[in-house]
Amino acid sequence: MLALLVAVFSAMLGLGIVAPLMPLYAESLGATGLWLGIIFSGFSLSRAIFMPIIGKVSDKYGKKQFLALGLLMYSIISVAYILVRNVQELAVVRIVHGFSSAMVIPTAMAYVSEIAPKGEEGRYMSTFNLSFLLGIGFGPILGGIIKDEFGMMFAFEIMSILTAFAFLLVLLFVPSVKPKHGVKFQKVILNRLLKALLIFRVSNAFRLAMVMSFLPILISHFSGFQIGMIVAIIILSNALFQRIFGTLADKFDRVKLVVFGAILSTIAFIVLPFLSISFLATLCLGLIIGIGGAISMPSASAMATELGRKFGHGAVMGLFNMAMGVGMTSSPILAGIIMDIMGLTWAFVLTGLVSAIGTALFYHLSRTYE
Repeated sequence: MLALLVAVFSAMLGLGIVAPLMPLYAESLGATGLWLGIIFSGFSLSRAIFMPIIGKVSDKYGKKQFLALGLLMYSIISVAYILVRNVQELAVVRIVHGFSSAMVIPTAMAYVSEIAPKGEEGRYMSTFNLSFLLGIGFGPILGGIIKDEFGMMFAFEIMSILTAFAFLLVLLFVPSVKPKHGVKFQKVILNRLLKALLIFRVSNAFRLAMVMSFLPILISHFSGFQIGMIVAIIILSNALFQRIFGTLADKFDRVKLVVFGAILSTIAFIVLPFLSISFLATLCLGLIIGIGGAISMPSASAMATELGRKFGHGAVMGLFNMAMGVGMTSSPILAGIIMDIMGLTWAFVLTGLVSAIGTALFYHLSRTYE
């Protein structure tokens, strides 16, 4: 478990380091707005397509080899970023990177799901979420420092080193799990609770994508340090409260915790554009959004773990993460259209309403869960 968590943290730290630098790198290669969209959506789309497939296959043939191969590809692709000569090659590298990413997070998540004891699903999955979010949260901060001190190319080299380290950890210390034959995809997807969890995951990703793509534009009147503080508080508060609410998820009604956390985040999200003139108010709302995510995600992940025992952990976690990819891919496109027609404020409000509808549908579909 420890080796797996350190490997996930290292891989996500490497990914987080280059994430804020990617637009700058693409523009330096001459990327237009269209190519920027292709470069970013190519990664998410590739992940979304392959995650459920790899998850299902890993149930049948074993998870360790897929996780190790994905991390090895991460390390090699990190070097490939340095070698690209134009935006077309960069887009191809991003698509391949998305494919390798499809082997890493869902498979690692399925590993934790499989070893989680009954009654402790929330604690185990929240610990996984903590390592994942800490890597993503600290990565951009470290990436900015590396770029300023050593240059952009060094950030890709650091990502390669970190993912190579994660690969070795998995290879040496993560044991193989006996493959299990799951059920057919059609039966998995028809499950009422899984439908509820996928809807929740999409609506949750809608908010996260807006935070990553449009929040810096909304608060561009603040200093760079203040913008970084606001984005960091959302991600890191989500991470640091995971274990607390993961423990609660093993003791209290998980459906109610998911709904309460989602409502909390959604209200703060809708109010955000109207109070964004004040740094302190925006920081507080960011904290509420992060805590709301910390309340809801451990319970949702724990419920997915329970379904994994029935349908196959790889298949369920692949679909669970695919839903996140769908939300992360579609949200910026929808928000961009709304922004062009009605303005940025309405992009946040309507995205928040999508989140509210998703929460209501989750509650309706999961009422029979016990």
